[in-house]
Amino acid sequence: MAMKRHSASCHCGAVKVELDFDTAAGTSRCNCSICRKSRWWGANVKPEAVRALSGEENTFVYSWGSKSIDLHYCKTCGIRLYGRGDIPQIGGKFFAFNVACLDDVSDEEFAAIPVRLCNGRDNDWMHEPKVTSYL
Repeated sequence: MAMKRHSASCHCGAVKVELDFDTAAGTSRCNCSICRKSRWWGANVKPEAVRALSGEENTFVYSWGSKSIDLHYCKTCGIRLYGRGDIPQIGGKFFAFNVACLDDVSDEEFAAIPVRLCNGRDNDWMHEPKVTSYL
C-alpha cells in the first residue's frame, strides 16, 4: 500500500481524526504495562500528517512516568484513540494512533499490516520480548 488518507474514530464516534498513513510502513505492539493491559496496537506519524481532529474536547488525558506522551481517551466510550508525544530518540514530536480504530481498512488489509513486537517492559526496544504470543 501507499500513503493514504485514513479516518479513525473511537467506538462511539465522538472523537475522530483523519491522518496520512501507509499501512505497509508497519505498526507495533508492546509489552509495557499500559500497552499490555490496554491491548494497544499502535503506529506513529508526524503531527503534520493529522488533520480534521474533532471531538478532542470529549477526551481526557492520561500521562505517566517520563510524561513523554499524553494519551487521549474518549470520555464517553473509554477508547484510547491517540496520543501526542515528543521523544527525541525516535525523531521528536509524533502522533501515535490506535491502528484498530481505523474505520476504512478491510479485514484483509488489517491482516496484512506488519507488526513489530517491542519489549517496552524491560526498556529493550531493539529486541522482541522472549514470549510474544499474547501480543
